[in-house]
Amino acid sequence: MASLTEFKKNPWSWIPTLYYTQGIPYVLIVTVSVIMYKDLGVSNSEIAFFTSLLSLPWAFKPAWSPFIDIYKTKKWWTYFMQGIIGITFAGAALTLSTPYFFEASLFFLFVAAFCSSTHDIAADGFYMLALSDDKQSFFVGIRSTFFRLAMISGEGLFVVLAGIIATRTGSSSFSWISILGIVAILMFLMSFYHKFILPEPAEDIAVKNEGESPFNAVWKTFVDFFKKEQIVLAILFVLLYRLGEGQLVKLAAPFLLDVRDAGGLGLSVTDVGIINGTFGLIALTLGGILGGIVISRHGLKKWLWPMIIIMNLPNAAYWYLAATQPESYLLISSLVAIEKFGYGFGFAAFLMYLIYIARGSYKTAHYAFGTALMALGMSLSGAVSGFIQESVGYEQFFIWVLISSIPIFIITPFVKIEADFGKKKAVEE
Repeated sequence: MASLTEFKKNPWSWIPTLYYTQGIPYVLIVTVSVIMYKDLGVSNSEIAFFTSLLSLPWAFKPAWSPFIDIYKTKKWWTYFMQGIIGITFAGAALTLSTPYFFEASLFFLFVAAFCSSTHDIAADGFYMLALSDDKQSFFVGIRSTFFRLAMISGEGLFVVLAGIIATRTGSSSFSWISILGIVAILMFLMSFYHKFILPEPAEDIAVKNEGESPFNAVWKTFVDFFKKEQIVLAILFVLLYRLGEGQLVKLAAPFLLDVRDAGGLGLSVTDVGIINGTFGLIALTLGGILGGIVISRHGLKKWLWPMIIIMNLPNAAYWYLAATQPESYLLISSLVAIEKFGYGFGFAAFLMYLIYIARGSYKTAHYAFGTALMALGMSLSGAVSGFIQESVGYEQFFIWVLISSIPIFIITPFVKIEADFGKKKAVEE
């Protein structure tokens, strides 16, 4: 019993699994569903429209995030939502062999998206309650890394496995039924694991005044957020921080895959998968971990400027690739890895800033507000990126990506951050 208690106190026992679990339903719903429906014969117009609707819960989660603060505990919401997500994926799997599979599976995936976005609110809130500021900054790279590992698992491992099953059975439906079933089982197992392993911090309680109506409590949560110091500047900072990267991420893979006559590098899907899944993943992991370490040692304020520079400057690697169109696989992989490292390193600062502005009585809901703003910024920048690239070509587009980083450099000098925020506290006596 004593050893289990000590194990639960160690953040390494739950942070990797919690954020891997957070990423799996997101990547299946937002990305892999597109591949699945295409493989099952759904038209492109229907796929694009309806799978876009599936991402709406993440953009609008601030609307119900206050309820996570005022009802139950963050731990309860976390493992309970994981179990419900498992049920919805099982439901989606059961519909794939029916004549109305598209409509029925979309319904289950939309419910899964709502539960997944709710789970994100609770899990991020639990992270802030269970860890001190210095531990939050140290593990911010770890949580980001395991979330990204979930992305790689979804877009890589599960898709490859679906292809293998379809080849051996001759049935695309059965292959995707199997994948959704595997995800459902994974979510059930994680729900059971986290129910017993997640610690129980003293601050993990419902934040609600006696005699106060739930709607008044929710309204107070919104009002409290907009009363924060520098809130307008903070909102601009969150929206603009990834303005360049939000456009790059949408066109990076198409650029690597596009034929050379169109300005791309003409790589195969396998080549791109290997580059992103090995060189890119290693660089992203190292960048995220290192970013968390330096913040925990010196604080966010000291590293904010260097991390913004390191996040945006490596985007020039794609401009170089577009301008020279090299054939060296090693050179291409190295430059992609440099950009991934910069992204992982700089993103650690962004996550810590979201934690910084979320501080207060309603930190869970306010962190959800921040991540929703982040999603909005990425969505808006990514939505226009394709039109810009088609108008000017890849080389000029990547120059535009670099120019898009200028606004964040303009407003950063005005952002106030406490000197010791995120810094590991010295142990005295």
